[in-house]
Formats: sequence, structure tokens, C-alpha cells
Amino acid sequence: MKRRTALVGSLAAFAAATSARAADLAVDLQLVLAVDVSRSIDEVEAELQRRGYIEALTNDRVIEAILSGENRRIALCYTEWAGTHYQMVVIDWTVIDSAAAARRFAEKLAEAPRTSQSWTAVGAAMAHAAQRFEGSGFTSRRRVIDISGDGRTNDGPPAELVRDKLVAQGIVINGLPVMMNRENFGRPPDLTLDKYYEENVIRHAPSDTGVTRRPARSPAIFLGRRCARPHHPRRDACCGRSPFDAGQ
Repeated sequence: MKRRTALVGSLAAFAAATSARAADLAVDLQLVLAVDVSRSIDEVEAELQRRGYIEALTNDRVIEAILSGENRRIALCYTEWAGTHYQMVVIDWTVIDSAAAARRFAEKLAEAPRTSQSWTAVGAAMAHAAQRFEGSGFTSRRRVIDISGDGRTNDGPPAELVRDKLVAQGIVINGLPVMMNRENFGRPPDLTLDKYYEENVIRHAPSDTGVTRRPARSPAIFLGRRCARPHHPRRDACCGRSPFDAGQ
């Protein structure tokens, strides 16, 4: 009798899980924007990052990319990070299926309060972003993290170790190093931060995960390329990089 009860309970749990998965909304992309708010991010860089995404979400080419997929919609989540102690969801999962929806997301982002926290935990930020995919309520062939920042990991797990684990799960990591050609906290500018991101952060998923190597009009790439692009002559600002562009 106990075995039968246990079996019935297991079947009920399985049915509930299956039903929940079936109820997930199909989107063309699940995209987490993970934005650095460590203390090395000053007001100029903070504005650069946030304004870049706001402008991207109100850009016609980005909207066209979002609506160009089979499902004509993506799911978007915006997080901020610093050290391992601070990983915060600012705007939770939101369906972007029209210019109006993108504009509402941009307006909410513009109104969100800003903060500044200690340390730089790139690896922890990627891990936190990846956790957003669990129980997101969406299903998609592509799961992407766009992580932006102005420094290298000095807290938490090494970025490359976290990246490799996530890539093995089929998650794409786009890196957007914020490179300002000026001193920060009395230190000279990190002129090779883009190289650090290329070697330790950026990576596309293996080809057998169903992620296209060079997808046409990818919303994630458009967002990354659009991020503060009008402001950076010779990489003096946010250098939008994508694993597809790099051919990694």
C-alpha cells in the first residue's frame, strides 16, 4: 500500500512538472542583462551602461531583430552585480513582443534607483544570471547572458571556470567591457580589459546545442553592439563584444 501511495505521489509530481513545462511560453530568446555596479563604476560609466540599454530598447533595428524570430518575442531580465554579496534582479523576466513592450521596459529601467557596491565578482555575476533561467516560465532554443563591467574579477570564483560550466549547459556569454580612457580610483585605465573579456568571459555554446554560430539579426548582439556605441571613439567607452563576432 505504501509503495502504491509513493508511486501515485511520484506520478502526480511528474505530471505536475510536465504540465508546468508545457505551460512555459515559447520565446525566441531568453536574455539576461547583467550590469556592473561596483564602486569603480562612476556616474559617467553607470549612465553609459544604463543609457546604452535604454537607447537599444527604443532602437528600430533592435525591435526589428526581436520581432524577426519564429515566435516574434523574447524574454528579458535585467540584473546588477558587484561583489559576491550583491547580485540583484532589477527588472524580472518580461516579454518583449512589440515596440511598446520594449519602451515600457526601457522606461522602467530609466526610473530604477541606482546603487554602488564593493568588489567585482564577474564569475558570481554570471552564475547569478544563469540561475534566472531556472523556472523562468519560458522555453527557448537560445539562452544568453550579456554581462558588462569595467574590471576584472577580484572576488568569488574565477570567471573562466563559471563561464565554462555555463557554456556546457548551452548558455551563450556575451561580454561588454566598459573601457574609459581615463584614471579610475587613481589607477591608470585598463587598456587590455577587452582582452580579459575575450579570454575569460565571452564564449558561445557548442554547436550541438542548437545555437546558431552566426545568427542573423540576433537581438542579443544588437543590444550589445548598441550599448553606448554613439559615445565611444576608439573604444573609449563601452566596447560591445559578442562571441559570434569574435568567432570563438
